Amino acid sequence: MIFRQLFDRESSTYTYLLASRPGGEALIIDPVLDRCDRYVKLLEELNLKLVKAIDTHCHADHITGLGKLRDTTRCITVMGQATSVDVVSMRVDDGDTIDIENISLRVLYTPGHTDDSYCFLGDDGLFTGDTLLIRGTGRTDFQNGSSIDAYHSLFDKVLKLPDNTKVYPGHDYKGDTVSTIGEERAFNPRLQVSSASEYADLMAGLTLANPKMMDVAVPANLSIGQSLTVDPDIVSATVTVEDAITQLEEGAVLFIDLRETRERQITGIIPGSLHTPYLSLDDVIEDGGLLNAMVRETGKSLMLYCAYGERSALALQALKESGFDKITHLSGGMDAWISAGAPTQASGAT
Repeated sequence: MIFRQLFDRESSTYTYLLASRPGGEALIIDPVLDRCDRYVKLLEELNLKLVKAIDTHCHADHITGLGKLRDTTRCITVMGQATSVDVVSMRVDDGDTIDIENISLRVLYTPGHTDDSYCFLGDDGLFTGDTLLIRGTGRTDFQNGSSIDAYHSLFDKVLKLPDNTKVYPGHDYKGDTVSTIGEERAFNPRLQVSSASEYADLMAGLTLANPKMMDVAVPANLSIGQSLTVDPDIVSATVTVEDAITQLEEGAVLFIDLRETRERQITGIIPGSLHTPYLSLDDVIEDGGLLNAMVRETGKSLMLYCAYGERSALALQALKESGFDKITHLSGGMDAWISAGAPTQASGAT
């Protein structure tokens, strides 16, 4: 197991890098924009392939590194279903898992600090973002925060985990790096309350200045998809749902589903589409790869789609660089397809 806890002094943010082995897949939690060059260098030094970058919530105290890491490494970006961020590859909900090679994080929806706050539980501990800090908890006075929601997230979910569960917070301002659920239950002053109303009163009594980067960070963090929407190669190859339906009916295009199996099982697929998971793309487009051979044999154009359009845009870039020319991608992905009432079928159907 490779585990790195990285620190940004400017925002007192902890970023976590996880991988199961040297040379394998990696994920990163709560990356900071100004530290992305360091993350990429570390990935190179450890011979790791970054495949997923995750934010616990929309941050107000720093600009996220999700967009830059996506553009640099073509990794999948991941946030919770409740987020208002414009474009992320995957949106996960309570009870889902975030999986890479030999590592699985269980998703806990823990609103309160913000309405899009999530924690992620792995074998090594709980990554709490701003939901639970070491001897503290996240403030609840902006970004649709709620002290009542925070209380229930803490007492009905987080604090029900085993006492020896390690707590890895999103921030620390005192130099602490890790705690446990048992320690926090016993010694965290904000958890020594008997009801949601008592917790709300405690939080209402805090006098805290707004994060100094809040007016800059929040708008920037809500718009991480901007670089993909201005790339002329992507824009010119983006197809609306209406046009995609016409192409489906004409049968002249191969629809390629880039999502993971779990996503396909939840929402279904575009009828007749082929499954090529985004993380397997390099293998299937190389000489001798299945997709490469299929294109050569059929001569058909490719229509790429994913959940929301981010992975398909990144895949389009990769395919064009590999010499594929008759290729487009679906604007808004499966989310837009379903919203338009376009036809779907179960993922196991033929």
